[in-house]
Amino acid sequence: MCLSDTFRRQSGVRLLPPMLYKAPANPGPIRVKKKPEVTLDPENWAELRALGHRMLDDMIDYIEHIRERPVWRPIPQEVRDRFRADLPHGPSDLAEVYEEFERFVVPYAAGNVHPGFMGWVHGGGTPVGMLAEMLAAGLNANLGGRDHVPVEIERQIVEWARQMFEFPQGSSGLFVTGTSLANFIAILVARTAALGKEVRKRGVARDGAKLRAYTSAAAHRCIPLAMDLCGFGSGALRMVPTDGRCRIDLAALREAIEEDRANGLEPFLVIGTAGTVDAGSVDDLDALATLCKRENLRFHVDGAFGALLVLSPELKPLVKGIEKADSIAFDFHKWGQVPYDAGFLLVRDGELHRETFITPAAYLRPGAKGLAAGSPWFSDYGPDLSRGFRALKTWFTLKTFGTDRMGEVIARTCWLARHLEARVRAEPRLELLTPAQLNIVCFRYGSDDRVNAKILVDLHESGIAAPSTTTIGGKLAIRAAFVNHRTQTSDVDALVDAVLRLGPLAEEEFRTP
Repeated sequence: MCLSDTFRRQSGVRLLPPMLYKAPANPGPIRVKKKPEVTLDPENWAELRALGHRMLDDMIDYIEHIRERPVWRPIPQEVRDRFRADLPHGPSDLAEVYEEFERFVVPYAAGNVHPGFMGWVHGGGTPVGMLAEMLAAGLNANLGGRDHVPVEIERQIVEWARQMFEFPQGSSGLFVTGTSLANFIAILVARTAALGKEVRKRGVARDGAKLRAYTSAAAHRCIPLAMDLCGFGSGALRMVPTDGRCRIDLAALREAIEEDRANGLEPFLVIGTAGTVDAGSVDDLDALATLCKRENLRFHVDGAFGALLVLSPELKPLVKGIEKADSIAFDFHKWGQVPYDAGFLLVRDGELHRETFITPAAYLRPGAKGLAAGSPWFSDYGPDLSRGFRALKTWFTLKTFGTDRMGEVIARTCWLARHLEARVRAEPRLELLTPAQLNIVCFRYGSDDRVNAKILVDLHESGIAAPSTTTIGGKLAIRAAFVNHRTQTSDVDALVDAVLRLGPLAEEEFRTP
C-alpha cells in the first residue's frame, strides 16, 4: 500500500477513481520569456557589514544602558501614525529603515528588558540569547524535520528537559510559541489517551461528550480556551475553588470528580498549576499526582514560569510531584531568560504524543539516508511543519550560564518579592493583599480602587516602574511580578517610594469637594 493510500485510510479523505480523471490535452512546446536575474542580497557587502556591526553595537548599548531609559513611555500619535502607511512597492535604503527603527520603535517598546518592568511574567532576555537569535536567523533553519544539526540541538534540549524533570527515557518534547500552545497540545494528547487515536478521524462528538477535565479557578485563561479548541468546549472544564493560599482545593476537587461520575460523566484529566498568574501560587502537585493515579486520571501541569523552580535547590520542594506528571508545559522565555519566544512541552509517553499528530504525506516521507532522513521529525509531535530555531537561543543560554546560575537568579527574584512584602507590611498606608509565595506580591495604597488605578497609570507614565493590576478579594491590587534578572533591591524600593509619592496626588484628584 502506498503512503497516499495510508493517508486516505487514516484521514477519511475520498478520491475519485482513476478512470474519472481526465488528462489535459497536450499543449505543445512551452516557451517561457526569460526574466532578468534578481536577488535580495546586497550589492555592496562591505556597506551591509558596517551597518550590521553598528546595529549590533547599538543593541548591546541599549541593553547595557537600559537603566538610563524609562521602563515605558506613551506612544505619541504622530509615531503611531507612521505605522499606518501604505504598502511599500519600491525599495528603501536599509540605513533609512534602520534609522526609523531607532527613532520610532526602540523608545516605545514594552520595556521588559528594563529592571523596572514588574507588570507581567516576562523574562528580561540576555545579550547571549540576542546573539544566538541572530545566528539562528542567519542559518534560517526549519526544524519541522529532516537530517541537520539544528534538529539535533532541539533533541538535546528535549533530553536536558527530561533530566530537569526526572522524566523517563522515551519522553518527548517540543518547542512552541509559549505555554498557551503547549497546554493546548497537552490536552490533545490527553484526548488521544482517553479516546484513542481514532478520535482524530471521527472527532469527539460521539465519545467525548461526557469527558470532564478539572483545574483551579486561579488557572490561566488559556486552559478553558484549549478545551474549546480541542472540541470539548470550555463547559467540559470544571473550575475548582481555591484554598486560602490560592491553590486548588483538593477536597473540592475530589467532590467534583465524585459528583460527575455519579451523574454519568467521565473524568479524564486534572491540570495543576505551578505559579498562578495572580499570586504565584503552586498547587499541591504531589497530592494531585497521587489523586490522579488513584482515580486513573491523566495529570498535566501548567508550569508557565513555576516549573523552572526545579533549577533552584532551595525552591524545588515547592513543585514536588511535578516529576510524576504525564506532561508539563512551561516557558524558557520567562524565568529561563531566553528571548521571546521559547515555549516548551514535555510529555512522558513520547509514542502517545506522536500518535496525536503524525500525519503521513508523500511529500514528507522520511528517508533512511540523505537530507530527508532523521526520523521521527518534530512536525510529527505538533501542528507546525514550519518551525523556527528556538532551540539555539535556549541551548546558548543553558550552555553559557548553566542551570545552577539560572536557579540562583530564580531564587533571587523570589527574595525580591519577600523584600517588597516587608516594605508593604512596614508602611501603614499600604495594604498587603497576597504574601510573597514565589515572585509575585499584590498590594494597594489606601482603600479606593480608583486611586490605585490612577497610581498604576502614573507609575507607567513616570517611567520608574511598570507593575500591573489584578483583583484580589474584590479589591483592585497593584501586582508586582519579579522575573527580570536585572531587577535589584533599589528597583523595588523605587516602586514603593513612587507609590507613596503618587498616592496622595491620586487621592486629591478623587477627593469629593
